[in-house]
Amino acid sequence: MQESSSLEEKKENWLRSMLGKLMISDRGFYKSIFALGLPTMLQGFINMGVNMMDSMMLGSYGELQLSAASLANEYISIFQIICFGLGGGAMVLTAQYWGAKDTLSIKKITALMFKTALMISMAFLLSVAVGAKQILRIYTTEEEVITKGMIYFEISLITFPLMAINLTLSTILQSVRQTKVPLITSIIAFFVNIFFNWVFIFGNLGAPEMQIGGAALGTVMARLTEACVTGIYFFGIDKRIGFRLKDLWLSGRGYYRLYLKYSIPVLISDALLAMGNSAVAVIMGHIGAAFVAANSIMTQMVRITTVVNQGLSKAGCVVVGNSLGKGDVEGGYRQAVTFTSLSVLIGIFAAGIVKVLTGSLISVFNVSGETVSIAYQLADAIAIMVIFQTMQTMLTKGVLRGGGDTAFIMVADALFMWLCSIPLGYLVGLQLGGSAFWIYIALRVDYIIKSVWCCKRLKNRKWIHQVDGRK
Repeated sequence: MQESSSLEEKKENWLRSMLGKLMISDRGFYKSIFALGLPTMLQGFINMGVNMMDSMMLGSYGELQLSAASLANEYISIFQIICFGLGGGAMVLTAQYWGAKDTLSIKKITALMFKTALMISMAFLLSVAVGAKQILRIYTTEEEVITKGMIYFEISLITFPLMAINLTLSTILQSVRQTKVPLITSIIAFFVNIFFNWVFIFGNLGAPEMQIGGAALGTVMARLTEACVTGIYFFGIDKRIGFRLKDLWLSGRGYYRLYLKYSIPVLISDALLAMGNSAVAVIMGHIGAAFVAANSIMTQMVRITTVVNQGLSKAGCVVVGNSLGKGDVEGGYRQAVTFTSLSVLIGIFAAGIVKVLTGSLISVFNVSGETVSIAYQLADAIAIMVIFQTMQTMLTKGVLRGGGDTAFIMVADALFMWLCSIPLGYLVGLQLGGSAFWIYIALRVDYIIKSVWCCKRLKNRKWIHQVDGRK
């Protein structure tokens, strides 16, 4: 009995020791996660809800329009991810500057980032204005899908500069722990989007029945609302940073090198990741419209299950960045380990959610039996891969980024997607004719590799880079 009791005591002590290494016990730390992460999570759910409502409303017209809008948004999402990259690179700096209470540096970095985002948005706008058909041909060879996609593109052109304003400024606000405004903005935009979708997709209140064009117009109205609300607050009301329109002309001398050092790797990383995701969409598009439609349906599930981790990742970037900005390196490391452990738990929970809710989600859409069968296969694959997805998102977009390890993340994002996932997905999907389950596993195998590789990076502490060169 004594030996049994001693063994149980050793197990309990070992478990406590492991938990102590993996999780911080300070309640104040978890309160700060809650205060930072919850608004960002809610914002993610709202943004996901906007996309889901678009898909559900268009889904009532069948697979053709659903597929066309989905493929058009694949290209738009490239720019969206670039905006996240620009803002994310700036966040590495502004989070640490906020920890050091250096608001002048935050203003100068913001001005650099904002003007860069607007210039890139105009390049995307022009590319769609003159080459919409050629862009859509990259994703699909089905002429009916291309024709509908061109309608969506034509109306949604103006969303590029509007997204540049909202996404980049929202990221800066979040980096200084101002999360309520982006959340409120998303709530307003959600209802604006639903209302104008209802009016223009179906032709209510005397408006024409525009179908896919109505979905594009509803999105434009939502993006316009976001840009106006965020811009008015950031340039006219906010007192934490105190940034005003005249500050856009602040000299960035002494900050260009620093901004490029941390932002360019993030931009390249997210751009390559966006192009990689676009290449994945190309492979799916050439498999067939049923696969594209099924993936569009299940994408809603992926967004539901990962949005919590995305919010947590931003919180991880800000919290770890703030700690390093204050000079608390050991505290930043322990916080990073705890955030990574939490992401694993969230991934396991998300896998269960996928299994429980898949049937209910599929039943909402008016699609063929083939599409339904593919969607269920994709759900089985997603339930496995979502665990690794949440983990690698926390590491690459959260704690390692908060530590300024942007060059390493660039290599991780580009290397494994382009050398592993895309070639393997092409082989399994288009050459071997594999099942939907194995196609999805192949296309997302980089999640597994990055999770392992980045965990090793986390452990050796080489990811910790305190911002230098402050002026």
